[in-house]
Amino acid sequence: MGANSLPKTKNRTITKRGVLWLGQTCNLKCFFCYFREKIDNKMDPEHEFMSIEKAKKICHTLRYVYGNDSIDIQGGEPTIYPHIFELISYCAEIGLAPTLITNGIVLANEEMCKKFKDAGIKDFLFSIHGLDKTYDYVTGLDSGGIKQMKALYNFQKLGIPFRFNLTMTTQTIEHLEEIAEVAIETGARAVNFIAFNPFVDQASEGKRNTANVPTYSEAKKHLTIAIDRLEADGIECNVRYFPFCMVEERHRKNLYNFQQLSYDHHEWDYNSWTWTTRFKQKSNHPELDRPIPILLYNIHEYNNINFGETAVHGTMPHYLKEIDVYEHMLKLFSADIPKDFLYRQNAKLRAEKHCNYQYNEACKKCSLKNICDGFHSDYAEIFGTGEAQEVVMNTHIDEPIYFIKEQEKIVDKGM
Repeated sequence: MGANSLPKTKNRTITKRGVLWLGQTCNLKCFFCYFREKIDNKMDPEHEFMSIEKAKKICHTLRYVYGNDSIDIQGGEPTIYPHIFELISYCAEIGLAPTLITNGIVLANEEMCKKFKDAGIKDFLFSIHGLDKTYDYVTGLDSGGIKQMKALYNFQKLGIPFRFNLTMTTQTIEHLEEIAEVAIETGARAVNFIAFNPFVDQASEGKRNTANVPTYSEAKKHLTIAIDRLEADGIECNVRYFPFCMVEERHRKNLYNFQQLSYDHHEWDYNSWTWTTRFKQKSNHPELDRPIPILLYNIHEYNNINFGETAVHGTMPHYLKEIDVYEHMLKLFSADIPKDFLYRQNAKLRAEKHCNYQYNEACKKCSLKNICDGFHSDYAEIFGTGEAQEVVMNTHIDEPIYFIKEQEKIVDKGM
């Protein structure tokens, strides 16, 4: 089924997709990977794959406590997890539609693709970070580009749905137009263009610099052509973590920053993500944390808390301000507190406290400031914020879905 014939919608509701990190064991060495240090260090508590029993408990919690109905399973590289077929089947059985975020190297083998299809895989989110020799350089694997193309043709032959993830580094942006053509040729259902951000291990000093991080202006040149080409063929395009002023006006509907992410059904639920991102749920620790709710406090109440540290290593009272977990779980799912409000508060927390996004003087007068994250602090340190341009509209926009509600997105049930 071609992208143009897939059912699509402009309806925007809060996502119910969870996420699971099985362990930071991988068969590639991508230089931009958020977990590169954990992948290299076999002694890191997040390196080793978790047991199948623990993975199932996490999935059970996502389904029956948080109400998630789909899940992104990732590693490291989930296709090399020894119990992956059992886990996929389990997720499918309990109504947690499984997606694998994969580099596709294992899937160059057609028989392996068949096994995933038989196990009940919903679709693959395929990491395509360049083509040919560029892919080999970015991932550290000779002939990796050949293998990834073989995997794509296997998906096409077997009728397995897939989407693309692409991290926009200096090395990859020149290939955006070519990758758009590959998406069209092979039948990708959506393409995600992701700004190269300093999350997790990439926050280490010196990891990101002018040699591997493109400016927003440089990325825009190639991004504009790629989006236009893909949308002309009916393929959904999403751009993550990119200022609204740095794309063409017609492409603002494609931008998903923290305030917009919750309205993409292929993105993660902030509520369950707040739990799965904690140390015990991502490591070889034998126990799991009690389920916790989305943070309900106003952003200004977190002035003395480093979100990155507390999310991984913080104590329960520190993280929850000694509130009753289950009382707030009930409040979250009650009708008297709008979910949109809670999720927006959490989005602002992630942008302002976790990532310390910056605004230029031009941003302060911009009509889109209330729904735009601005410039990541790490990006601002490298390039400054001089690229920012004031967007002038008749009124200041305060609705996170103002632009994205005009985007046509694929409907999972039609897959």
